[in-house]
Amino acid sequence: MDELLAIRARGITKCFGDVVALDGIDLDVTQGQIHGLVGPNGAGKTTLLGLLLGLAVADSGRLEILGTPVGRALSAPDGVAGFVDGPGLYPSLTARQNLAALAALRGSDVRTAGIDEVLAEVGLTDVADDRTRGFSLGMRQRLGLAAALLTGPRLLVLDEPANGLDPAGKKHVHGVLTRLAADGTAVVLSSHRMDDLEALCSEVTILSAGRVVFSGPIGKLAAENRELDYRLVTSDPRAARRLAADTAGLRVVDDAGARQDTERLVVRALVPALDELVAGLVHAGIAVRELTPVVSPLEAAFLALTEQQEDGR
Repeated sequence: MDELLAIRARGITKCFGDVVALDGIDLDVTQGQIHGLVGPNGAGKTTLLGLLLGLAVADSGRLEILGTPVGRALSAPDGVAGFVDGPGLYPSLTARQNLAALAALRGSDVRTAGIDEVLAEVGLTDVADDRTRGFSLGMRQRLGLAAALLTGPRLLVLDEPANGLDPAGKKHVHGVLTRLAADGTAVVLSSHRMDDLEALCSEVTILSAGRVVFSGPIGKLAAENRELDYRLVTSDPRAARRLAADTAGLRVVDDAGARQDTERLVVRALVPALDELVAGLVHAGIAVRELTPVVSPLEAAFLALTEQQEDGR
């Protein structure tokens, strides 16, 4: 199984003076997987991304990237590309010139055709000869992604890659990352946008105060998290409300109790109680037209972590 891992971290610790940024981190990321990194500000996400990109070295622990142990040198491991805190670009150069300069700095002999190819892949062909000082934040993010793609990485590490993107740009970038993963590239991305992570990631790791508090499939959060609120729309709202009120371990929490004809019903439950309600609705011949979390399991876990940190102050 280990030969399929793009990242294998065990007991990774990193301190900056008296500040413990990472405290015994374990992390597995499989080849061809898009893995999300989540946590409140100061949780250690940027530090971990920096270790993966060779911008820093761990104080202790073992880190293997693409099957090779990472040493003490400050350099990006072979086959790894990406950016932290936004891509570093030259504002006086055009998009095409930026990519050529970055390739030269890396010692890469990249053909013009290769530069044009990655510009097209991220949707920047029309502005390839424009100076980047006039680029929006989203355009700079896409150019940073293009720079990372120049080397054909097997592990792509990205910090807030959808930051500043409009809906069309976000859809474009999501498509690029999904295609890369389908071709076997591992992608690790950090984002505060829960909807982006849920749309892209098969697994997530949640950090809090430098420690892993959850790592695994997003769907597993629904089982491990506290009760969630779900929006329920059915073919018979009144009967659905009565069944919900009679289901053990489930509460009706919307404020429309006096309006028995409302189509929307919000219930609070753990997954087993929700399953029981759905089974009861089906048995009663009531069609379920919508059943979605009001706040997703990932966002609920993030909010719970943030609340715990605030309570501990």
